[in-house]
Amino acid sequence: MSDSAGSSSITVPEGFTLHTENTSHILISSKEEAFLNPVQEFNRDLSVACIRVWSEELNREKEAKWKQAQERRAKREAEGEVKTLQQKKAKTESTEPSNDLDDDLPGDVSTTGGISQSNKREYRPHKFVLLEALSATGLRSIRYAKEIPLVRFVIANDLSASATAAMKRNVELNGLGPSSPGPADSASSFTVSEHQPLPDRGKRRHVSMLSTLIRMVLLHPLSTGAVQCVNDGGKHPTGLLCVTCTDLSVLATTNYHEKCFSNYGGIPVKAEYCHEAALRLVLNTLSTSAGRYGRYIEPLLCLSIDFYVRLFVRIHSAPIEVKKTASKTAMYFVCQGCQAFYEQPLGRTVEKVQERSGNVNLVFKTQAGPPVPQKCTECGSALHVAGPMWSGSLHNNGFISKVLEHLGSNQDRYGTAVRMKGMLTVASEELHVPFYFTPSRIAGFFHSVCPPLDDVASALLNAGHTVSRSHALPGSLKTDATRQDVHDVFRSWVKKHPVRMDKVSETSLARQLLAKEARTEANFTRHPRSVTQASKVKLVRYQQNPAPNWGPGTKADTGTKRKREEENQ
Repeated sequence: MSDSAGSSSITVPEGFTLHTENTSHILISSKEEAFLNPVQEFNRDLSVACIRVWSEELNREKEAKWKQAQERRAKREAEGEVKTLQQKKAKTESTEPSNDLDDDLPGDVSTTGGISQSNKREYRPHKFVLLEALSATGLRSIRYAKEIPLVRFVIANDLSASATAAMKRNVELNGLGPSSPGPADSASSFTVSEHQPLPDRGKRRHVSMLSTLIRMVLLHPLSTGAVQCVNDGGKHPTGLLCVTCTDLSVLATTNYHEKCFSNYGGIPVKAEYCHEAALRLVLNTLSTSAGRYGRYIEPLLCLSIDFYVRLFVRIHSAPIEVKKTASKTAMYFVCQGCQAFYEQPLGRTVEKVQERSGNVNLVFKTQAGPPVPQKCTECGSALHVAGPMWSGSLHNNGFISKVLEHLGSNQDRYGTAVRMKGMLTVASEELHVPFYFTPSRIAGFFHSVCPPLDDVASALLNAGHTVSRSHALPGSLKTDATRQDVHDVFRSWVKKHPVRMDKVSETSLARQLLAKEARTEANFTRHPRSVTQASKVKLVRYQQNPAPNWGPGTKADTGTKRKREEENQ
C-alpha cells in the first residue's frame, strides 16, 4: 500500500529518488550510500504484522497479571481495614460498652471504599523498546515506529557512517525523532546511532521490553549479545528476537561446510530439503547462545523465503527448560544417493511419576546411537553427517492463527497481504516433523513417471500416516512416515507404471531401490484429507517473480574504497 497523498507533498532534492512503502517515505541517493532491496517488502510487511501481534499478546498477558495483582491487593486492603476496624471496636468496647447491633458488622462502607479506590487504578498499556541492529536506510525502523502502536521508541543502528546519515535524513523526512510527538498510535521517539554500545544490564532493567531485530548476512557475531539484551525487566525476562540470514550459499549447501560450522556451529545438508535444514541450523545457533545464560527459545514463525530465511523467536528465562534443549537437538545422517535421513537426538527427557504424590519429575538422559549402519539401508550409498541442528517445531500454530486474524482485518495496510496470507496458511498446516520431499525428485531416483501430488499424499494417508505441505518449496510434502514407507509407495506406483529396466544401469540408484519389494501395497484411492484447506482456497502460496533479474541486492557503496584510492593517489 502506498501513500500517494503524502509523497506528493515531499520535495525531492537533486541526486535523490523518493521511495514509498506503505505510509513511510525515504530518499535514496544515486550514490547508493545505503542498502535497500524493494523485493523485501514482503519481509518488512511480515515483520510489522508479527511484531504487532506479539506485542498485543504480551500486553494482554501483562494486563491479566496486573488485574490478578490488583485483586490480591484489594483483598489485602479489605482484610487490613476490617482488622483495623475490629481493633478500634475492641478498644472502644473496653472503654465504653455499646449494645448497638450495627457494631457487630465488619465496616461495610470503609471496606467498599477501599475496594473502590483500588478500582480507580487504570492499566497502562505495556510498551516496549525496539532495536534494529543493522538498519541501512532506516525504512524498516521507520515503518515499525509508524505502524506498531505499542512500541515506546525505536533504536536504529548501523556500522556504516553513510547509512547512519541516510537514516537521520529519512527519519526527519517522516516527522519522527527524539523531539517529535508522532501520531497518536505510533512511537513517540526515534534514536539513530552509529555502532554505539547498548546500556549495561543495570540500566536495561528500566526498559519495559527490548525486542532485538537483527538483519544481517552473518548471525554469529551478534547472536550472543542479542539473546542477552532481550529483557522486559520482569522476574523471568522474555522478549522477541527477529533474525534474517541471507547467506544461504553457506547455510543451504555443503560447498562451504567449514564456513557454516565456524559461523553457525553446524554442518549443512546437500539435499532438496536444504532450506529447512538452514532454518534449523540458525535455530540451533540461537538456542545454544541462549542456553549459556539460562534462557531458551520458542520458535513462533520460521520461514524460508526466496533467497533468505526469516525467523521470529521468543526468548524466555527458565533454567529447567534449558535442560530440555539437548532432546530438541539432533545430528542427521543423510544419504548421498536417495537423500534419506536418519535422526540422532543428542539427549532424551524421561518423565517419572511419583506414586504417592503424583508429581512428575523430569530425568535427562543420553541417547543411544547410531540409528543406522555405515551405509544407507535403502540404497546402500554413503551417509554424510549433518548438524547439530534444531529438531523441534518451527512454528507456533496459535501465534500464526493470531497473525492471520490480524491480517484479515488489516489487509489494506500491507502491500503483500495476499502472499502473506498464502504463506502463513501453509505454515499453519505444516507438520512439526523435520524435512520434506518432492514426489518429482523421488520419481527421478526410481526412473519412473512422477505420480500426482495428491496420489502420493492419499497413499500415505490411507496407510495411517499424516501429511502436509511445506512452505519452503512448491510441490513438496511433509509426513511422519519413514523414508522407507515413502519408497514403498513409489515401488507400488512402479508396479502400475513399469520402468524399462533395459534403460537402467546395473550400478544406478534406481536399480538398488527397485531391487527391494514393497512391504505393503499402497492404496492410491483419493483421500479426503489429501487436499488441504490452503489448497481449497485460491491463495498465492509461493512467490511469483516480482521483477526481472530479482534477487539479493548489491552491497551499498560506503565510500571506503574511494577514500583508499584517493589516499593512494
